[in-house]
Amino acid sequence: MQLKFLAALAALFATQSAAQAPTPPKLLVVIAVDQFSANLFDEYRPQFTGGLARLATGNVFRNGYQSHAMTETCPGHSTLLTGDHPARTGIINNFWVDQSIGRSDKSVYCAEDETQPGTSSIAYKVSPRHLLVPTLGELMKARWPGSRSVAVAGKDRAAVMMTGQRPDQRWYWNGKTFDTDLGGVAVPRTVPKFQSALAAALAQPRPPLEAPPYCQAKARVVPLEGGGKPVGSGQLARAAGDLNAFRASPELDGDTLALAAGLVDEMQLGRRADPDLLAISLSATDYVGHAYGTEGEEMCLQLLELDREVGDFLKLLDSRGFNYAVVLTADHGGKDIPERERLAGVTSAARVDPALGAAAMGKKLVTQLGLPGRPGLLGDSNFGDMYVDRGLKAGDRARLLSAAVAAYRAHPQVEAVFTAAQLARTPVPTAPPETWSLIQRVRASYYAGRSGDFLVVLKKDVTPIADTTRFIATHGSLWDYDRRVPILFWRPGTASSTIERSADTVDIMPTIASMIGLPVAPGSIDGHCLPEPAGAACQR
Repeated sequence: MQLKFLAALAALFATQSAAQAPTPPKLLVVIAVDQFSANLFDEYRPQFTGGLARLATGNVFRNGYQSHAMTETCPGHSTLLTGDHPARTGIINNFWVDQSIGRSDKSVYCAEDETQPGTSSIAYKVSPRHLLVPTLGELMKARWPGSRSVAVAGKDRAAVMMTGQRPDQRWYWNGKTFDTDLGGVAVPRTVPKFQSALAAALAQPRPPLEAPPYCQAKARVVPLEGGGKPVGSGQLARAAGDLNAFRASPELDGDTLALAAGLVDEMQLGRRADPDLLAISLSATDYVGHAYGTEGEEMCLQLLELDREVGDFLKLLDSRGFNYAVVLTADHGGKDIPERERLAGVTSAARVDPALGAAAMGKKLVTQLGLPGRPGLLGDSNFGDMYVDRGLKAGDRARLLSAAVAAYRAHPQVEAVFTAAQLARTPVPTAPPETWSLIQRVRASYYAGRSGDFLVVLKKDVTPIADTTRFIATHGSLWDYDRRVPILFWRPGTASSTIERSADTVDIMPTIASMIGLPVAPGSIDGHCLPEPAGAACQR
């Protein structure tokens, strides 16, 4: 009798659970806001009234992490829809050095095919060839042949890393217009119409944005070290035809979303039997952060306009009447300019010593070691992956490596230096990301054959930009201001919750895969399904 009662009770609970479970969405919308740190989300959350406010009523992980060390656009986007850290995706940075390639430019762009004749790391052919693992869209198409995978982004590397091989459509801003790398794929009718309208708009000037009181309170002119112009009080006006001002403004995000909306309608995404994926990367926040920093009037205007633009896009999706789910996160965080940080009391904020650059340090060391005529060290920055010149004899390479590691470790702006041998011996971490040691963070960014001979970690609050005539602020470090990002899951009717425990961006893919009933084999990826978001059906 008791067994029958327990069985009936279990059946009742199962029926109630099934009744409460949301219907699987027909369209997964994954939005990455480039350089949208958890710090910015926390600061502006009370100011949002549009789309970001709506998404913040869903299931909010305010302590999300891009947990690896090299917090750049390409590796960050590579984690979002693969479920894997860069140590598995192979996307260790935006650029790395490959001394074996035939061309004179030994730098490799993460989203290029360097085997193409006549190319370089800045004049490249866009390609997903360096992404070593499948994306969610590829897995969906393997399970449901009718499923469509579409990306629209402000950067080519963002679109490529979110869709990988053989998406149905992939469009991105190329510096002049929205372009695609998909040869042989029919161009939707929406695209040329959109391109014409965009060209006409760019030919006209854009007036200054009207600053609300919250943004006005942030307006303070801050002089810069390094030769750059003062920033902090700007309203993002644009002269006719100024493409650099276009990309560092809300216009870029608005047009990215407009093209995405056109593709939703023309391709009838979310309105067929098989589920579809729409990956969107909004890049303007990153360009504004690089050009003006994160705590001035410029970023305030950008984020409030972003909120409005995302709101308009969600209203359009609402009006189409299909079942959709949204995830919004970031590829990395960001850091304000050190000049303004010092005014706010961050006494350790500083710009990097130019002597830490790979070229400068290499030149110094080859002179000391009696190895003239060689660059000594190769690398694209003053931190991160450093490569010892393979043109040297083995014994000289070993001497140079030892001298370089010692020289960097001795510098007062350097926190740590890890050699490739140290990293290869370190297991990829699996504990919560906030508990990771420095070497574990770096290990999650290490891929043998692409990563450097050693990796340099700058001290906290050191901005790796000395010359401010082009960019003035950045990201890329292993400190939490660059690692922490918001992760927001939203569906219509979702009960609002803010989850304080940490989550990793590699957890996004298995979580939304579970919403559409797509199995992900345990251990096949680094991420884990999060049970809190509405509709997640995590396998225990």
